[in-house]
Amino acid sequence: MQPNVQEITREVEKYSALTKTITAEIKKIIVGQDDLIERLLIGLLADGHILVEGVPGLAKTTAVKTLAQTISTSFQRIQFTPDLLPADLIGTQIYDPKTNQFSIKKGPLFSNIILADEINRAPAKVQSALLEAMQERHITIGETTFALGDPFLVMATQNPIEQEGTYPLPEAQVDRFMLKVKIKYPTKAEEKEIIKRIAGRGIATVVPVATPEDIRQARRVVGSIYIDEKLLDYIVAIVFATREPQGAGIDIKDLIHYGASPRASIYLARAAQAYAFLQGRGYVIPQDIKTIGMDVLRHRVVLSYEAEAEDLTSDDIITKIFERVEVP
Repeated sequence: MQPNVQEITREVEKYSALTKTITAEIKKIIVGQDDLIERLLIGLLADGHILVEGVPGLAKTTAVKTLAQTISTSFQRIQFTPDLLPADLIGTQIYDPKTNQFSIKKGPLFSNIILADEINRAPAKVQSALLEAMQERHITIGETTFALGDPFLVMATQNPIEQEGTYPLPEAQVDRFMLKVKIKYPTKAEEKEIIKRIAGRGIATVVPVATPEDIRQARRVVGSIYIDEKLLDYIVAIVFATREPQGAGIDIKDLIHYGASPRASIYLARAAQAYAFLQGRGYVIPQDIKTIGMDVLRHRVVLSYEAEAEDLTSDDIITKIFERVEVP
């Protein structure tokens, strides 16, 4: 049965006004970084996690902390270090000699919004401790399994890999992030405004403008946004072009070691719905897929040695794919 796009659009307009209010509240604190704020909202609305790469000092921590304040949810910042243990994230069992019983002390992952700061400074065993929580939305301590809250969003920050003291993230870990966002330095005008706010007028106060129930309702609307069959075929064609580029007439097979997983197709569709929602539409258009596609795919395409020898990046390869795959 054909969905009623007009009715969906009315629902989108109703709830997308809420996201505009959230964005305006965040911008009381954050100057610039529009892409980061937009991607945070997409991750929240599409029920996905976000990996952010950028040098220190670009307001990554402040942005996600402010988001948590605007939607009245709990927030935890976890600083990843080389000596961190998995129990430091999920919690542990503590023996009480008085009662001769074990009690469970929950770790910082039992929050709605998590900032995993500098995730690539911790070894793989600690990074992988996030896997169950991110994918299954529950945590097991001993023989007891605990469901996590809703919403549950992990935003991990990562230093550029050329910096010292970092560990490459395991592929299984990276694939569980819906988006990988690269952020840059502010412009001159933005940096001047940052100085004015901090040195001149002080830091503004953020007030809650939404609740977790509002986010769950908005997420329901996002899931109902219409995607035409031709656009689903377009998404599949893009993802398959990362695995079998010769089938799309793109001569880059020797440059790709591994293509994107099926999660890429799922996340690309969901992220496109969330992006359409932010634009106030009840339906997805090809430009939504192209706009968000780079952030969904860049960390899922593993390049070959030939590509690295030519100083190519996954962004370069994905750009070629978007240029060659026919838009419906």
